[in-house]
Amino acid sequence: MLSFIGLGLYDERSITLRGRDVLADADTAFAEFYTSQLVGTTVDQVESTHGIDIEVRDRAGIERDPEPILTAANGGHAAMLTAGDTMISTTHVDLRNRARDRGIETQVIHGTTAQTAASSLTGLQNYRFGKATTLPFEETHGGVPDSVIETIRANRERDLHTLVYLDIDAANERFMTGDTAASLLAEELDDPLGVVVTQAGSDDPAVRADRLSVLAEESFGSPLHLLVMPATCHPLEEESLKTLGDAPATAFK
Repeated sequence: MLSFIGLGLYDERSITLRGRDVLADADTAFAEFYTSQLVGTTVDQVESTHGIDIEVRDRAGIERDPEPILTAANGGHAAMLTAGDTMISTTHVDLRNRARDRGIETQVIHGTTAQTAASSLTGLQNYRFGKATTLPFEETHGGVPDSVIETIRANRERDLHTLVYLDIDAANERFMTGDTAASLLAEELDDPLGVVVTQAGSDDPAVRADRLSVLAEESFGSPLHLLVMPATCHPLEEESLKTLGDAPATAFK
């Protein structure tokens, strides 16, 4: 058996009760934290809380060398852990397909996702989000990739919001911040309304909405940060961003 378990958004307590029970039943546990991280905890704390040793794998250890995971699942019950929801990354979909090709039973235990959290915290309607995109560090692509701008513009043409995931450099424990993201996109997009969401899943999440040029000059504290690029806001959405994110009325014009 290979169980894919989403750990949720923030710390060792973010896992669902079902996820906790399935993890307790596992013989071995593997994890990857290059797609996302639990910034409110450590691997040691997760191990201590749930009473299991965890082998953390890098990207190559999942995509190119999945054999230890598949072998463990073939001979017992193995858990594959990720932050957020476990099946957001295609890496995990591929691993599940490989397991099923070998006749290994699999199951998915969902966790809270950044997309649903962003909608819940901002008051932006979940069904109005279009395709998401990831903004990489500037030096990675020599600037903002065209694909990021194209995704945001295509969503806006359809009057859909865009969730922008911000880059994580797992090897160096470096996280892109909301102000950096806003500064990279302000000129490219003619300085529209943006929304920074911070520390979703923690006891103290925050939302701040204003034009990108304004957000670029602010500081948003500890990671993880998300950036949402709203489409035309419904009156209830506009009121939510004013109430929850201190958005000025001028930002909607």
